Amino acid sequence: MIGSNTLMKRALIAFALLHATVHAAFEQAGPDLFVWRSTCNSYVLRDGDAALLFDLGDGSVLEHVGEIGVKKIDWILLTGHHRELLQGADKIDHTVTQVAAPKAEQELLETPTAFRKWDPRLGDKYTVHGSSYVRPPQSPVKVERWLAADEVFEWHGRQIQCLSTPGHSPGGMTYLLEGGHQTFAFTGGVMHDGAKMTNWFDTEWDYGFAKGLDALIDSVGNLASREIHTAFPSQGPVIHDAAKQFQIFHEKLFAFRPDYVRGYPVGDLSKRGPHPATKPTKAHYIVQVTPHLYMFGPEMAGKNFAILIADSGHALLLDCGLFPKLVLERIISDMKEFLGLKQIDACWISHSHGDHFTLFPALKDHGVKFWTMDTIADKCENPRYYDYPAMIGTYNAGFEHAKIDRILKAGDVIDWEGYKLHIDWMPGQTEFGNALWLELDGKKIVFTGDNLFGDPSDPAQNGHECVNARNSAIIDEGYLVAAKYLQKLQPDIIMGAHGVLMTKPKDFIERYHDWALRAIREYKELLPDTNYEYLFDPYWVSAYPYRVDVSKETEVNITVRNFRNTLQQHRVVLKPPPGLKAEPAELVGTVEPKSRQSFKVKLTPDPDKLPAGVQMVPMDITLDGKRCGELFDFIVLGHEK
Repeated sequence: MIGSNTLMKRALIAFALLHATVHAAFEQAGPDLFVWRSTCNSYVLRDGDAALLFDLGDGSVLEHVGEIGVKKIDWILLTGHHRELLQGADKIDHTVTQVAAPKAEQELLETPTAFRKWDPRLGDKYTVHGSSYVRPPQSPVKVERWLAADEVFEWHGRQIQCLSTPGHSPGGMTYLLEGGHQTFAFTGGVMHDGAKMTNWFDTEWDYGFAKGLDALIDSVGNLASREIHTAFPSQGPVIHDAAKQFQIFHEKLFAFRPDYVRGYPVGDLSKRGPHPATKPTKAHYIVQVTPHLYMFGPEMAGKNFAILIADSGHALLLDCGLFPKLVLERIISDMKEFLGLKQIDACWISHSHGDHFTLFPALKDHGVKFWTMDTIADKCENPRYYDYPAMIGTYNAGFEHAKIDRILKAGDVIDWEGYKLHIDWMPGQTEFGNALWLELDGKKIVFTGDNLFGDPSDPAQNGHECVNARNSAIIDEGYLVAAKYLQKLQPDIIMGAHGVLMTKPKDFIERYHDWALRAIREYKELLPDTNYEYLFDPYWVSAYPYRVDVSKETEVNITVRNFRNTLQQHRVVLKPPPGLKAEPAELVGTVEPKSRQSFKVKLTPDPDKLPAGVQMVPMDITLDGKRCGELFDFIVLGHEK
């Protein structure tokens, strides 16, 4: 029960947050150079009563430049497309002030809603398997001049070199300025003071293959070679020893890369031969692991199919996807003829990714029921409600959702055909995973989905699958949990998804555990917040559903997470498009330590004013007094009138 003093304290905090006035002031960063801090650092380069502005933030800087003797801002130079850099764009008077931005990000600024999909697909641009990693503005931004790499921008006799520095943003740009025989750089989000990343989730451009990280490494290496005296980043303090920090940062990122990419040779999974522990069968593509357990052989490497066939002929599938229905029909026929199969009772789904149940309709035709854990079921049944990678709809599998017949809970033990099937929560690659283990044919066998792969006999491999924050995959709560789970379970055989069989895994599990601990240390070193999770996790303020049909009045739940050991204060301001009302539009309050709190928001459309199609609703966040800006969003669908 919450005491009256605690309730009073919360009420006072909420009142203070709601009525607080931000007393900002310019800080002088150099001769005729000032910084204004809002949702980002805005740098004002002054010449007489005219000025050039690097990044806009929430636009409040425009209302205060008179305090430093500026009467006119000629240009705003944007370092990238991220909303917090330019969310005050509607305050710009374009008859007075012009905007220049990196040409590499032109489409993100001109057609921002093109990068929010109602029906996402694996190949959508700027996504990780359908989950967007870009943060474009709510509506198009008017830009008078698009800047190319190595272009020189001239203003009041100053020559500003435009340097392409992708990594934090796909087309991010750094602006170099010479002065007093020194080089100064306006670097956007490339580096935070302390030789650290601005955040992690903006550099995650693919499924663990380091495309964004490699771009950042190259950009930092480029900056390190230029002997920059002072760097002016979009977040955090001015970097006064920039040359040294760029060099250190480059070394740190380069050293981190091997632990980021997968802990096994991913290309080998599709080239491996028969596993020495398996035996061929007469059924096409099927090999035997133990007398009652079968899987795909090397001809079907990378596909999802393993099956337990009891003496009665009843069977349990462990994931099933990524191959044609005709192949499924052929192997079912073969297993009935050669392996004693009579009926597949159920298909257990290891985790939320759609490639593990693309054969759902075909299996339903055979009377197969689908089982999975409660934390996974809604991702299968309502995938559009989430902004996670690899939801079933992204696979063009011919269906958009899958109804789960039996919803399991962690700790459940299922009696099936004389076996005891143990269901446990097992995160790792994604938070939304479960493991199934049993004693079978004298072995303790665990089915682990996509949490680890590789060859346990190779001491160079630690088995971790891709790191991707958009899988809701904070390592402390994911891979480390999985490693400790396997340490305690001590299985004889690990059956990974995608046909990966791992025998004698004891030492392999220890290497997996050691990697998880090391990766956590590395992220804590790379990210500048004491609670690194805020800069790793793109969902610490999130909406459910993520995609909301507003053809009529409806509700959305906004969840705020606290990673700290102390009470957290927040203000979240929803910014719906014209014709949509959010009640309440401001969420102000506190969240208990190490917990989450959800808030219901009513969305009421005005059909005459709400534009048709997909619209963004950014969420402008202030956390413990720090203005973070429009970091996260959800989308709504307006209908034709």
